[in-house]
Amino acid sequence: MISAVFLLVAAAGCLYLLCAAAAAEFPKSVPPPTTSSPAVTILKPLRGAEPRLFENLSSFCAQDYSAPVQIICGVQDRRDAAIGAVERLRASFPGADLQLVVDETPHGANLKVANLINMARHARHGCIILADSDIGVGPRYLAQVTAALAASRVGAVTCLYHGVAAAGFWSRLSALAIDAHFLPNVLVGIRTGLATPCFGSTIALTRERLAEIGGFEAFADRLADDYAIGDAVRAKGLRVETPNMLVAHSCSESSFTNLWRHELRWARTIRSVDPAGYAGSLVTHPLAWALIAAAAGAPAFGTGIGALAIASRIVLLRAIRRNFGLAAPPYWLLPIRDLLSSAIFVWSFCGRNLTWRGRSYHLRANGRLIAD
Repeated sequence: MISAVFLLVAAAGCLYLLCAAAAAEFPKSVPPPTTSSPAVTILKPLRGAEPRLFENLSSFCAQDYSAPVQIICGVQDRRDAAIGAVERLRASFPGADLQLVVDETPHGANLKVANLINMARHARHGCIILADSDIGVGPRYLAQVTAALAASRVGAVTCLYHGVAAAGFWSRLSALAIDAHFLPNVLVGIRTGLATPCFGSTIALTRERLAEIGGFEAFADRLADDYAIGDAVRAKGLRVETPNMLVAHSCSESSFTNLWRHELRWARTIRSVDPAGYAGSLVTHPLAWALIAAAAGAPAFGTGIGALAIASRIVLLRAIRRNFGLAAPPYWLLPIRDLLSSAIFVWSFCGRNLTWRGRSYHLRANGRLIAD
């Protein structure tokens, strides 16, 4: 009986992966209106000299954009190694309106939001765009984001992203989690109306809209600050638009411990904002359930569905690669990636503690952080 249940869940998971492969493209959307380009302030909260930091920051300086662009990089420690990348950026782009803010003022448990609060005081323009330090973009990024923001009933804009390995084997596993799990799941969620994403990869909104939702100060203790910002915008009766573009997320995990802690934080973040939906995502792990069924008394069927699960994941990843123009992934890592994702999924229900940027936190049931 137990093996039959796991076989049923695994079979349903294979079907889900194949359906996700069919849906693995940008949703149909109305082209944004042609408008004049607004002046933009980009906020880049930094901490540490992570891999590809200079390259990612450079992509924001090399924009094909006609209006003024102010870029504010913020750190909370004058000894932060990220400052070196900012100084190198200044030398490489002498004409850029680039500002470094060093401010140790604390604001709640979420250090990234505290950094944003300190930087926002120096913003000069009416369009505010924040993007995580590990994000790289194409030259038309600002033009596409601001055009989407100008559409009717749009209160904010966010961007989907794909993974780029930046630090060896473990970062390749991390990038594979984004491309083979996260990205297709979000696309399915958007198409079915079950997902209302807002990601730290990009959040663009006007200065007035930010003030309406309480400024960054309103999210100073929230773990899922990006999701909470999107939720606050939607509470005003406005949409969070997702334009038809991908940005690149640089994966910098250099060890199993770093990977596990990072992905466990992600998992518990998602669990905190959508407990029912997260629990329902068990169907997205068919390989693990098939292997459990094989061990529980159905070796032939379990092994067969396990092979089908791997094949279905390959079909899905090939569809993602083809439709979004991504580089060929390491397909041989897929079984390892799937089983690791399943282990993190299960362990994410075992407690509310997490590690973020070297600090330990406890996550309350309401999604608020408490620093240990």
